[in-house]
Amino acid sequence: MFIIAKQTRARTIGALLAALSLQMAISTSCVDSSRPQDTSPPHVVIIMADDLGWQDLGFTGCKDIPTPHLDRLASQGVIFDDAHVSASVCAPSRTGFTLGRYQQREGCEGNGRAGQGLPMEDVRTFPGLMKVAGYETVCIGKWHMGQEEGRHPMKQGYEHFSGFLGGSRSYRPIQKTSQAHALQRDWFPVDESEVDYLTDWLTQEACARIRARDEKRPMMLVINYNAPHTPMHARKDDLERFAHIEDKRRRTYAAMVWRMDQGIGEVLDELDKQDMSENTMVVFFSDNGGATTNASDNGPWRGMKGSKWEGGHRVPFVIRWPGHLPARHFAHPIVTFDLLPTCLAAAGKPAPTWTDGVNLLPYLRGSIASAPHETLYWRRMVAAAVRDGSWKLVRIEQEDAQGYDWHLIDLRNNPEETRDVLSSNRDVFERLKAGMDKWESQMQAPLWREGKRWERNQRFKHRMDTLGRVMERRFP
Repeated sequence: MFIIAKQTRARTIGALLAALSLQMAISTSCVDSSRPQDTSPPHVVIIMADDLGWQDLGFTGCKDIPTPHLDRLASQGVIFDDAHVSASVCAPSRTGFTLGRYQQREGCEGNGRAGQGLPMEDVRTFPGLMKVAGYETVCIGKWHMGQEEGRHPMKQGYEHFSGFLGGSRSYRPIQKTSQAHALQRDWFPVDESEVDYLTDWLTQEACARIRARDEKRPMMLVINYNAPHTPMHARKDDLERFAHIEDKRRRTYAAMVWRMDQGIGEVLDELDKQDMSENTMVVFFSDNGGATTNASDNGPWRGMKGSKWEGGHRVPFVIRWPGHLPARHFAHPIVTFDLLPTCLAAAGKPAPTWTDGVNLLPYLRGSIASAPHETLYWRRMVAAAVRDGSWKLVRIEQEDAQGYDWHLIDLRNNPEETRDVLSSNRDVFERLKAGMDKWESQMQAPLWREGKRWERNQRFKHRMDTLGRVMERRFP
């Protein structure tokens, strides 16, 4: 059943009360901003890919898939060499980004079904904060954080939404749609005849929103491409471009990544046409590492989507903000929920103290030399990890749930994560384990689980002898 606009008095009053509540929360619970006070708030455009391999872009070392527009963006911005998402699968990763903190604080730990996702009508979100800060907030593309009305993007801080609510769908027109797959625009259904190829439609929607923006306000535009997530669908002309790639699945994947890059180029060109580029912060990243099902390549990093190895949660990440952030590489670990305080600071607004994110601007400008985070944590049901500097501790719940298996990795000397050094570093193990225990005491238990199959796959993914892409791909 489609969600249709209901312009009721209750909804209007509820939205006003939510906005007032959030404004009060910001004014009474915040930290200082570092944005220079003599500049206007920038537009913010955040582009998220889906299941993209770390090494599948030109600027990360890809040889068989040209990505000229993302490469141009990277050459003009900050490339983060050690960037992470807060989860290695779609829904919790997007939830952490949207909430600006560990999604486990709200019990959102794994991929959910229709009735599971973001807290219902919770206004403490990244777009909600930006809206209160005066921004026009727009979301384009894949949602995957709940299909009930209270979890709809336009109940979570966005003023406009064009896309679909589920985790994946065909890139081609669908004859019979479900609520998860149906396209909509601001609550109203979109006829599938509008779509030739979904990636192109999302690009068109984004460009149209840029042209129709409220010129009295800065704009926050989040574009959630579902490429290159399965199903593996590509345009015929793009497949012909990559006919030289022998592996059929890799050929289709390359065509999907190419088309997304072309779309991003159109968005960047539209910003140029609208004279917005010089005052726009553009961010690009993937929602998690490359998946076992789409022929992606995570390069040097062990593990893939769903894994606590680096290949599961380390992602390509770029920020371009002309005149404010010099083009450079940034080596310290960061995480996607850092974007909430960073973008608020760029807008001259404080961030709430409940965010787990860090304002990255002083680090990127060189006024702070240390790392933004001492530690980062991940947990999805039976698997958890903590990263502390170059040390990483991975914990796996045993099949009978009576105990745990532990792996301690020294990333400085073994970035491939192939050697467990726990037995010779018991002091490090105890310190990281204590930190994980403390972190977990502050989180909620998961409000839903994903099923025995996915838990079994996680256990196999994290065995020390599950090595190589062929072996990894056996456990989606």
